[in-house]
Amino acid sequence: MSEQIDIAVIGASPAGLMAARYAAMGGARVTLFEKKDRIGNDPHPANSFFKGMMNYTGEKVDSSYVVHEIDGMKLISPGGRTVTVKTPGYAINKSVFDRFYEQKAIAAGVNIVTGTAVTDVKRKENGIVLKTMPSGCLDPEKKEKVKAKIVIIADGILSKNAKAAGLSTMKHPEDIAWGTELEIKAPGIGKSDFAEYYVGSHAPGWKSSYLPRGGDNAAIGVYVRYFGKDVSQFLNPWVEKFKELKGISDDEFSIVESKSAGDPIITIPDRIYAPNIMVAGGAAGQSGIGYAMRAGQLAGTVGAKAIAKDDYSEKTLSAYYSQWKKDLYIEHTFGRIGLETLRKMDDTEIDELFDVFEGEDVSSLIQGSAMDQGLSVLSLMLKKKPSAILKAGAYFRNR
Repeated sequence: MSEQIDIAVIGASPAGLMAARYAAMGGARVTLFEKKDRIGNDPHPANSFFKGMMNYTGEKVDSSYVVHEIDGMKLISPGGRTVTVKTPGYAINKSVFDRFYEQKAIAAGVNIVTGTAVTDVKRKENGIVLKTMPSGCLDPEKKEKVKAKIVIIADGILSKNAKAAGLSTMKHPEDIAWGTELEIKAPGIGKSDFAEYYVGSHAPGWKSSYLPRGGDNAAIGVYVRYFGKDVSQFLNPWVEKFKELKGISDDEFSIVESKSAGDPIITIPDRIYAPNIMVAGGAAGQSGIGYAMRAGQLAGTVGAKAIAKDDYSEKTLSAYYSQWKKDLYIEHTFGRIGLETLRKMDDTEIDELFDVFEGEDVSSLIQGSAMDQGLSVLSLMLKKKPSAILKAGAYFRNR
């Protein structure tokens, strides 16, 4: 059996759902393939976003998937120095969130096929040929071919389809942060108004975290780089430290669920388009729910325009990367510089750097473009503690 469509989207990630929806809104015939039997089942551990990130998409936050609203975040150094950033955020039910956007895609005219894995992507003279089969099936007789003029790959950081298409989508794939998030219960642990992110050698390369989820529910986790996918050597000590910090006894504390995944937060997108192909979201090194959704919007919009022009060339699809770069490249680049600097600093240096910001209202520093934010941070460092600039120079260390 062979089916012909305009645009095939692989993966019902936030990026994939937005790409499919916007392509359909632009007039293209779109089919989205998702290997899970139901969208929202066994969701990715991403469980929150801040309003500033969602603003890129123009999407309104819907109460149906929000479980707890927060006022911002606290960044905490190894020695306990705290920088508070006031910025509205949301702890979400990711399954409900995914299904909310599934319905939006369906309403736009997207044909969603679940329980179906895409096993191969090949470019042919007249477009793309996908091989699909029921998820988990090993019978080659069950394979089917789907012909598409354009394919948008949005199936996560371990995407085999992007590789099959010959694309090296991340400049620094070795910098994927691997982590585990735990859904926990403890009396009143979810009532806080702030998320907390702890940096330092206890979570090398990224963070340990606490996200209140209302009432007795919260999420805690650890993400690290350069230590492989198994982060238990960092997670277990963090759980014990967290209970100590919050005054929770062993008999009050319980783990409800554990989820592990990778975060391409500073891998930086590289080759994310080619003739007939675009890659968005985690598969393209685009981290964060809001940022990934914006990338999906761009890919879907460019894809629909290409269909309308009957032109699927690399030059036409390059508009996707050009607009993404205009919107978000600096955000990702500044993020890489910041996290690489922290990774290369020792705990004492991190404490000294946090001295610059402790007690300051840094909310204004997250306004405007990433360049504006960076210049504001630099200005504050020079004003309060010029020597802190030398600490930030850790970015250039060969470590």
